[in-house]
Amino acid sequence: MREMEAIVAEYNKLKNEEISCVLATVVHVEGSSYRRAGARMLVDEFGNLTGAISGGCLEGDALRKALHAMHQQKNKLVTYDTSDENDAVIGAQLGCNGIIKVLFEAINFGNEHNACELLQIATKTERKASILVEFDLEVTSFQPGTTALIYSEDKMFTSAEMDKEVLYEASEVIQNKRSNILKLERNGTSRINYIQFYDPPVKLVLIGAGNDAMVLASQAELLGWKIIIADGRPTHANTQRFSSGCQVIVSRPEETLENIEIDERTCFAFMSHNYNYDLAVLKLLLNKREVPYIGILGPLKKWERMKNDLDHAGIQISNVDEDRIHAPIGLELGAETPAEIGLSILAEIQAVLTASSAKSLKYKNSPIHERTTSEALSI
Repeated sequence: MREMEAIVAEYNKLKNEEISCVLATVVHVEGSSYRRAGARMLVDEFGNLTGAISGGCLEGDALRKALHAMHQQKNKLVTYDTSDENDAVIGAQLGCNGIIKVLFEAINFGNEHNACELLQIATKTERKASILVEFDLEVTSFQPGTTALIYSEDKMFTSAEMDKEVLYEASEVIQNKRSNILKLERNGTSRINYIQFYDPPVKLVLIGAGNDAMVLASQAELLGWKIIIADGRPTHANTQRFSSGCQVIVSRPEETLENIEIDERTCFAFMSHNYNYDLAVLKLLLNKREVPYIGILGPLKKWERMKNDLDHAGIQISNVDEDRIHAPIGLELGAETPAEIGLSILAEIQAVLTASSAKSLKYKNSPIHERTTSEALSI
């Protein structure tokens, strides 16, 4: 389960039990930090935490600030300077060297568009969106907080009227898939708009429901990915072998894609150990140009045989298809066991989706995380 989904699940539990809570959101990072802008943590009135805004160095003080915001029922902006080694508030240093701004929002269960409700809509809709978090650098000023979930100029969820500049920037954030910071001057004051890009979870489709697929499905669920398993054998494709969070489909190969909603975040891993089943599904999948990753388990000679059979069937593998098909599947990690193989597969998919090199970070001369506009901008 991804952090946002975990926060939403905990929020619903707290709401049902009428237990007060506060949402803490990292809205800006200048320098280096363990977590980036957009990281969130839910704090309840008993001090229980869901999610994280740092590697552990800020949580202690953040808990106190959250309870203070809860007591006052007032949003608060707090700045942490992890570059100050003499700051006793930060406590255990984790090697970070940056300035982190965190917005604490007291959650009003009666507000249908409170911060957690907006996050819930985003997780259920599973579409690219912009999440708007407004704050004022003057800490004593009113801090609006998470005010809108924007899909387009005519589809949004908000309790406030949107500025045209914000709507335009929200569309740009979705188009560019990059969060951003927008500064608006109003009546002599500067209002900061952190516009976060929300990307729905990766959808991983496993063609085959064998024992190795069970391991891979469990590993992928830890990443918060949505898992779909398709197989023609009801003895293998069933809810007894896979968790309730997985969608299990029993079908003939030519019908496999009929019950799967495919988008640019949908990846496929062929693991059926049935050559003819894999080939039949692959023929259909070659027409789905939006699929960014197709991995085929097995030796290189299996893929060579597939290409020959496709060629005899009059189906040509384009250069684009060659780029998105990974056969043999996975990164070269010396993997032997199903869990190790699963690790190599998931790492390769992650690298493809993020257009990363998958090389050791020790050879990277630039910062670990690419600076987004919001992180690079000094406010």
